[in-house]
Amino acid sequence: MSSAQESTDGVLDEFLEARGHDTSPATWDRSYNKKQCPDCGGLHDDDATTCTVCGWSP
Repeated sequence: MSSAQESTDGVLDEFLEARGHDTSPATWDRSYNKKQCPDCGGLHDDDATTCTVCGWSP
């Protein structure tokens, strides 16, 4: 069952990428020596797991 799901995800990702969408998993951005939230731009220490400004988490 999981291999079928992975196969479907791959086809969907290819479809979206061909139309200009980014399908890579969202991760923290970096700003100097801090983590930066990709949604709101809030800066956090390296040990942060969620954004305290908007609640985003990878």
